[in-house]
Amino acid sequence: MAEIFHRRFFLKGTAGRLEATLWTRPESARARLATVVCHPHPLYGGTLHNKVVYQVAKTLHRLGLPVLRFNFRGAGMSEGQHNEGRGERDDVRAAIDFLAETFSGAPILLAGFSFGASVGLRVGCGDERVTELVGLGLPADNFDLSFLETCGKPKLFVQGGQDQFGSQENVRKLMEKLPGPKRLVIVDGADHFFAGRLDRVGDAVNKWMNERHPELESARGAA
Repeated sequence: MAEIFHRRFFLKGTAGRLEATLWTRPESARARLATVVCHPHPLYGGTLHNKVVYQVAKTLHRLGLPVLRFNFRGAGMSEGQHNEGRGERDDVRAAIDFLAETFSGAPILLAGFSFGASVGLRVGCGDERVTELVGLGLPADNFDLSFLETCGKPKLFVQGGQDQFGSQENVRKLMEKLPGPKRLVIVDGADHFFAGRLDRVGDAVNKWMNERHPELESARGAA
């Protein structure tokens, strides 16, 4: 079993310090891909410890990738106050800056759940350092996600079949407007938080990653 390093620290954000945690391995300094996972709405209890965020982070790390999670401003021990998704974009940029500096030259995969998807993917679409995107539980009923319509980066979306904030109808309508490469995975019977079906989320991410990056296959199960 590969040795795992778990680093807790603070990122420097525009609203103050941002609580963060980074999972790495000894070989991570030579990572071909660095990853960050953004959490759901902080005003409704969302933090970097959210179960969906943790599941995706664990899946990515098992593939041998360094994984960064952080708390948006005002959540957990992060300084600042919630800014309705506007200032939070700067928080995402701070996370990307850290990965770009720490894993120099490695492209970045950005994943986000719910609010974290609406904020994180918006930043990721416009940042050339981010090459791939994963959206989980898209809040398509309540948030404007039209920015994705001009985003040509490879995208995976995983949605609960009974998501109360992003209906299948609205998510499928959005998907029709998006350029490829793109994939939508519907988890039948799952609500917004994928209760009881988190393994299906991990499976979808794992399958997509191994198809795109077969070189990661050998790292599976090492964590």
